[in-house]
Amino acid sequence: MKQRSIWIGFDPREASAFAVCRNSLRRYLTQSIPIHGLVLSNLQRQCLYWRPMEWGRSIIDKPVMIDVISGAAMSTQHANARFLVPHLAKHGWALFCDGDMLFRGNVVRLFDSLDPDKAVYCVKHEHSVASPAVKMDGQPQVGYHRKNWTSFIVFNCDHEANAALTLEMVNTLPGRDLHRLCWLDDDLIGALSPEWNYLVGISEAMDNPKCIHFTEGVPDMAGYENTPFADDWRAELEMWAE
Repeated sequence: MKQRSIWIGFDPREASAFAVCRNSLRRYLTQSIPIHGLVLSNLQRQCLYWRPMEWGRSIIDKPVMIDVISGAAMSTQHANARFLVPHLAKHGWALFCDGDMLFRGNVVRLFDSLDPDKAVYCVKHEHSVASPAVKMDGQPQVGYHRKNWTSFIVFNCDHEANAALTLEMVNTLPGRDLHRLCWLDDDLIGALSPEWNYLVGISEAMDNPKCIHFTEGVPDMAGYENTPFADDWRAELEMWAE
C-alpha cells in the first residue's frame, strides 16, 4: 500500500479553524495517518519558500497580504505554500486541505479509491466570483481559473508528472498558474466527488457532505455565525477546547 499523509494549511488568524479541521479529521480516521500543519514560517526557515510578500489594504480598508509575483492578494499564508506538499511528503499519496474545513467522513476510504495513474485528485468546482468582493475578515475574494480546486487536493507524489513541480516553480510562478495545475495535462487530474469539498454558501445543497469547507468565513468570524453547518463547527470546537 502506498504511503499516506495529510497536510493542513495553517494561518495564525485561523488557529481555532485549524484545530477544528485537524480534530474532526482525526475522529473519523480508521487508520493511523500522519497529519501535519503547513506553517509558512517553518517553510521559510527551511529555505523552501521564498516568494516575496508585502502588505496592502482591502476595499474595506483591512490589511491584506500581497503576493508580489502574482500581483494579487493572498487570503491565507498557505495560499501558494500548498504546492510544496509533494516535496515535503516525498512519496505516496499526500492530501492537502485548507484549514477552514470540518470533516464528517473517513479519509482512509478516499485514499483507498484513488487510481495511481492520476497525478492529482480534486473536486472540479465551477466557482466564479463577482469583483470586487470580500470574504473572511475583509480579505479580497479573488477570482481565478479552477478556483477552489486546490483547496482540497490529493497529490500522487510518486507520479512522474509531479516531478515538474519544482521548488523553483513553486517560488517563481504566479499563483494563478499554480492553482490551475499548469504543470499537468488535464487527463492526469482525477475528479473527486463534490462531497469531499462542499463549499458553504456556494455548492448545491447536500444532506451529508464528508468535508465541509467554510471558504468564505468560519463561524467564529463576524457575519458567518449562522452559515449552514455552523453549529456542527462550534460543537467540534467545544470538544477540542475541553
